[in-house]
Amino acid sequence: MATYQTPGVYVEEISTLPPSVAEVSTAVPVFIGYTERGFSTEEGSGPTVARVNTLMEYEEHFGVAMAAQFTAETHTDSETGLRVLDGITLSQASTSSFLMHHCLSLYFKNGGGSCYAVSIGGYQSTPVKAHFEAGLKRIEQEDEPTLIVLTDAVNLPADDYYALCQQALAQCEKLGDRFVVLDVKDGNIEEFRNSIGTNHLMYGAAYYPYLQTSLNPRYVEQDVVITGGTGPAEPPGPVSKRWERTFGDNGIVVSFSGSEGNTPRVQISADPTSADPTSADPTSADPTSADPTSADPTLPVAFVVDANRTLTISNVGGRNGAAVVESWATWKNENNPQGFELAAAGDGSGTVESTGDRIENLEVITPDPAAGSDTTTSGSTLASLKSTETALYNQIKSALSARRVVMPPSPAIAGVYASVDRDRGVWKAPANVTLSSVIGPLSRVSHDAQESLNVDAKAGKSINAIRSFTGKGTLVWGARTLAGNDNEWRYVPVRRLFIMIEESTKKATAFAVFEPNDATTWLKVKGMIESYLYSLWERGALAGPTPEAAYFINVGLGKTMTPQDVLEGRMIVEIGVAAVRPAEFIILRFTHKLQEA
Repeated sequence: MATYQTPGVYVEEISTLPPSVAEVSTAVPVFIGYTERGFSTEEGSGPTVARVNTLMEYEEHFGVAMAAQFTAETHTDSETGLRVLDGITLSQASTSSFLMHHCLSLYFKNGGGSCYAVSIGGYQSTPVKAHFEAGLKRIEQEDEPTLIVLTDAVNLPADDYYALCQQALAQCEKLGDRFVVLDVKDGNIEEFRNSIGTNHLMYGAAYYPYLQTSLNPRYVEQDVVITGGTGPAEPPGPVSKRWERTFGDNGIVVSFSGSEGNTPRVQISADPTSADPTSADPTSADPTSADPTSADPTLPVAFVVDANRTLTISNVGGRNGAAVVESWATWKNENNPQGFELAAAGDGSGTVESTGDRIENLEVITPDPAAGSDTTTSGSTLASLKSTETALYNQIKSALSARRVVMPPSPAIAGVYASVDRDRGVWKAPANVTLSSVIGPLSRVSHDAQESLNVDAKAGKSINAIRSFTGKGTLVWGARTLAGNDNEWRYVPVRRLFIMIEESTKKATAFAVFEPNDATTWLKVKGMIESYLYSLWERGALAGPTPEAAYFINVGLGKTMTPQDVLEGRMIVEIGVAAVRPAEFIILRFTHKLQEA
């Protein structure tokens, strides 16, 4: 009580209500993978992390999905003389290595809410385990995430992927506040069980098989190549083509131009406004005739690409060709070069021969401007058909719209976790729930086949099946952790309920640190936790007809602490809860009843 010495009226507010436990979020997943943009290219900067609430917000930060490269095969109909579509093939299988955007899309479509996205590189990157390890290390610093999703890592080699899974499980056990949702890589169940290890299995769950989703792959019309058949003749007259790319911190511009029947020309300048590829006769440019020491670095320098598609560049904008190539490489890391490339030619060693300000053996790889005529289908694209062959264009567009993305199940499962937690509570098993935006599982799991998935007598590594049922759709049909034979931590909702209770009470009892270690503080802590557990029991999270049967809390000298504990500053609270468990097996027993009359 304060000591008053001056006469007057004083107000004292006395706190009589005990502190309360604020329940933490239970389904805030973190997705780790490669993105179109938003990643840092600075040395030692590490992965980029952002909290997003919608797919639109994700696209603002990190961009869209990587464009798949398709080839449309056609033939000329002998009766009509028009080209018709034979089929569509995916000409760049590596596009399936980058699933981040599709992950977020599938997650939100299945009821997901706020989440974290970690960009570990761009679409030009080569996926390696070290990138994902850096992402895992980065999210260890974040307190809010409660789920880890590694979908974008399934295209790593098997050894790397499962080593990454083990690291994620170890992080969950270390922090005690998160859970990992895993995929069975390529549907190889035996390999999964042999490679996942035996440590920390209670902190993860695996799902099988992959899903045929209703998501469409992204594509760019200019990148859809048309092959086969013969298209309509081009109108008479030269067809001019021009491509221009600006890169570098000094505004270096590379302009590619040409017309049908003429040699394509390349112009490089330091001033974007001065680059005019049509201002000079391309046949008059001689890359060997100019004296590099007398070249004005502020003026554009033009060269003709020879038969080997190589050229020589002298000083541009005060920088030699090596600096130009370096700027190009930096620009290309964050932008789509659209098929253009500046690289060292010759022995392929990657080095550039140079003397003074002149640089030689610099190769420019571009779409050939002289090949832009549509008189043949070789090299034509979907965009070139839009005004010339509308019927074929519409056929190809319809065929592309029918393409679907095959996805590992973990993003959809993360969405199910979030929606079930929000609607029912973390203690409700995230199972017997229909998946949205899913056509069906890639392989069907029968009743008998699921027996060995659900119960693993050898190592206890349960795998939850996703099954298709007539009249019900595609359902999640399992709720076991990887520790499927563990009586304490067999079920996903039990493990996640304890994570929620432990994390919530841990944060709420922080107020008691450095408080007097006496009966008053013990009573406050006990009352706070008891009130929280009672609310859980009322909501159906704890089993028992009475609160006393559902939980207990012990704290105090002679109960949980000895005089030595008090002397050493330890306040020990024991909490026991009876978590509800899912009714995994519904057994109906029927028998004949004898006639009584």
